Amino acid sequence: MTVEEWDLTTVISPYLDRHMVFPLLEFIDTNLLAKNLVSYEAKDIGSARLALLRPTHMVDYAMDTYKIVHGENAAIPKEMEEQKHKVYQALEELKKGCAPLDKICKDEEERNKLMSSGKFTLAGIQKHDASITADVVESYRQLARFMFDCGDYKASRDMLTYYIQLHAISPTQTDEEDEVLIAAGLQQQQQSGSGNETGNPDMYFLPNVDEKMLHVLWGRLASEILAQDWEAAAKAVDAVKTALEMLAGKNTLSPLEALQQRTWLLHWSLFVYWNDSAGLERLVDLFHSERYKQAITTNAPHLLRYLTAAVLLCKRRVNKKTTGGSSSEARRLLKNLTNVMQDCEYTDPIVEFVNCLCVKYDFDSAQLKLAECNQVLTADFFLCEQTDLFMEEARVFVFENYCRIHHKIDLAALGEKLAMDQESAERWIVDLIRNAALDAKIDAAEACVVMGGSQVSVYEQVMDRTRDLNVRSATLQQNFQALLQESRKEKARKESASREDEY
Repeated sequence: MTVEEWDLTTVISPYLDRHMVFPLLEFIDTNLLAKNLVSYEAKDIGSARLALLRPTHMVDYAMDTYKIVHGENAAIPKEMEEQKHKVYQALEELKKGCAPLDKICKDEEERNKLMSSGKFTLAGIQKHDASITADVVESYRQLARFMFDCGDYKASRDMLTYYIQLHAISPTQTDEEDEVLIAAGLQQQQQSGSGNETGNPDMYFLPNVDEKMLHVLWGRLASEILAQDWEAAAKAVDAVKTALEMLAGKNTLSPLEALQQRTWLLHWSLFVYWNDSAGLERLVDLFHSERYKQAITTNAPHLLRYLTAAVLLCKRRVNKKTTGGSSSEARRLLKNLTNVMQDCEYTDPIVEFVNCLCVKYDFDSAQLKLAECNQVLTADFFLCEQTDLFMEEARVFVFENYCRIHHKIDLAALGEKLAMDQESAERWIVDLIRNAALDAKIDAAEACVVMGGSQVSVYEQVMDRTRDLNVRSATLQQNFQALLQESRKEKARKESASREDEY
């Protein structure tokens, strides 16, 4: 297989905002093409970039790209010049339409004064300035979207932040960071069960959402991703997820719409979680949650690549965090992963590597697949920075599994497989035993590793099965409720149609 056959750019792109595809094309252009890893034509990449740019308001970037594709001396098409004029004209009109609100938001001193007094709300700001009507607020939201389409992601992000704050019910605010505000809100809610209610802290303190506000939250997430503020983007993922599930629970979104939007969120979260320090654990939690696992198996089986890589990279970290360094949590992650694998009609060297070890116990094939993994990782936009770490964790994973099914392992044979001398192999194995919490010891006299028994305790088995039963029961209940609601709706439709026929 060639690198191009494992390239998921064309598969992933339909689930992304068009602005998010630009970094993927840039990666292909500067990394894969420059290193001759793919046979794509540079002109084709330029043409794809230009096609993405045409519907946006990034007219100057589009003109520069046009010249790259068609040559420096190529005349800029008349429609591009006309589009540029229309963009600037529309920008001025939007700025004019929301000028009173925009002025307050850009005045840091006045804005902070309103926030600290609890008046930075729709009612409060309209009382503060009577010229700020509902139309002005709507124009401000449209301007934020317009700035995003112009490629000014930070400006759009800031504007959407203020727009959300106007609709939020938050604790008394000072000019502090969002984390402090959220912590303060949670603390306040815990300390007082009564009193002034605040909005949902997982959703920027918004008390509720409609489809329009959900679009705003999607815009905030897109802006955070493209501004590369990963910590803020992780919170934006949580906000979209909370709002999405709230609307799905109220049937504002149909089951099909909710499934589609969950699929989008899974793809957008790749940018966030592969760049955030604690992102891999969050990615695994999200991808393993029942509703999002359904989105993977139904709409996006190719995401199995990223779930598999994340599980391999974070499983030892998860072990260290659990009480006593128990390996039960890592086993649970791997068990969940193999269950998803069985439900997905997708494979690649990364997925097949784990399948060879955990399902087939074929170590020779696993070693061959691991060599192919290096190619796949290097050519993947999201995984390329993790190539060395993944390869090391994968080798450890091979030997963890090898050690668990063999009682006695010759150090010389291990050294040969590791391309190490016996002394170096012994040190490496000692570290592996310690870090992987394996019950084993080195027999210096016979120059071998002697493995002890590593049975899963009855308590861990019961806990694992109970956890699975809880998840399955909750899923069954949700599915039953959804079917019941659909049945009631269908019955009501038939009764209505019957009455109409009678009249």
